Amino acid sequence: MLNPKLMSTISAWLDRNSLYIALLAAWVAMLGSLYFSEVAGFIPCILCWYQRILMYPLTLILAIGLLRKDPNLPFLVLPFSVLGLGVSTYHYLLEKTDIFDATATCQASAPCTTAWINWLGFITIPFLALIGFLTITIMTVIALHAGEPVEDEERRVPWRPVLSIIAAVLIAFAILAQINRRPAQATAACLTNNMCVVVDQNTDAAREFTPITRHFSSLPGNTSGGVS
Repeated sequence: MLNPKLMSTISAWLDRNSLYIALLAAWVAMLGSLYFSEVAGFIPCILCWYQRILMYPLTLILAIGLLRKDPNLPFLVLPFSVLGLGVSTYHYLLEKTDIFDATATCQASAPCTTAWINWLGFITIPFLALIGFLTITIMTVIALHAGEPVEDEERRVPWRPVLSIIAAVLIAFAILAQINRRPAQATAACLTNNMCVVVDQNTDAAREFTPITRHFSSLPGNTSGGVS
């Protein structure tokens, strides 16, 4: 059984820092989505754009709300995160199950059922978005229960933690983008061909991969998943 004192310490730490974790999750999700589309060249579908519309504002809402120590911050965050959780769950079920009809929401030029990544057989881009929205929702509920952020004039404005989180994520993704840069235009025609071809502009080396696509016959199936 866990030590009650340890559990109390963890609970108190989460009460104070849950919104910073939510801020971190929002920035990682936003820059991660930009990495997939702008660096890896994966084409966002219409549901991807809906999730972006719900996630991207949270990066600023959380940052500004923390700096202002706005006690209403959880009420501003939850509508976005809960709606985003619903859209990402629906998108993931479209990819992995036959519960919903994909043709009702998807476009043939950018199918919602294309799994550009399939790590460990279940981790796809909508799954990553789902985890991001879920993390933000849980952390915001914890903050709401704890009465955070506290509107206290004697409390310092949290410039350092807010800016440190944003700067760390920006630097990490900038490094990742430079290491793994791929020409986005090379993959833009993937969905109209049987095989995607990505050409490295620095070395002229080409590699091929087949994204997993359900409900659309324009791409062959791939049970192994992922990008080779």
